[in-house]
Amino acid sequence: MLIQMDHVYKHFMQYRTQIDVLRGVCMQIASAEMVAIVGPSGAGKSTLLHLMGGLERPSGGIIRYGDVDLQQLSDSHLADFRNQHLGFVFQFHHLLPEFTALENTMMPALIQRRPKREVQHEAQQLLVSVGLGDRVHHRPGELSGGEQQRVAVARALMNKPEVILADEPTGNLDQATGQSIQKLLRQLNEERGLTFVIVTHDREFAAQMDRAISLVDGTVSTA
Repeated sequence: MLIQMDHVYKHFMQYRTQIDVLRGVCMQIASAEMVAIVGPSGAGKSTLLHLMGGLERPSGGIIRYGDVDLQQLSDSHLADFRNQHLGFVFQFHHLLPEFTALENTMMPALIQRRPKREVQHEAQQLLVSVGLGDRVHHRPGELSGGEQQRVAVARALMNKPEVILADEPTGNLDQATGQSIQKLLRQLNEERGLTFVIVTHDREFAAQMDRAISLVDGTVSTA
């Protein structure tokens, strides 16, 4: 299995009260699989994705990518692992407004200090592949919501990740634009063999994936 979560817990302290968000989650995700995480608001879906992406650490349990146990990595090594192996797409694209689509796409590779000319060429090719070949020098404020999300997808692909983690990637888009992003993600899954884990409230979108995992009250539902 590419991703394995064994009895993962996450809790927060709020006003001296422990809030249990995840309660012993177990799941496995295979390479090149496209998996939806579904469930009601407050079930722990986004927290699960953040833990899977190493953006937060669990209160207990094990999260593995192949032979790599995320809990055994130092903060700096965990940051390196995220940058080299994982790509992220969020509901709100989080593009840097002062930079162009091309510069935003290049950013993860520049953090790795790869040669700028090489990175620029790869970023241009990625923007072409997501349908933005004529928008590379536009800033986010000059792009539609769907175009901004396509830039976010291109940025997530920049370091050739094995896994894309997406949190409501179409949740802030109109239906037609959202469907175009859904089609793009499926195309990337099929053509590049990328693994996708996608949190979504859209049941129709979830039904298009290989399978859906339902979270209810911080646990995987068997219903």
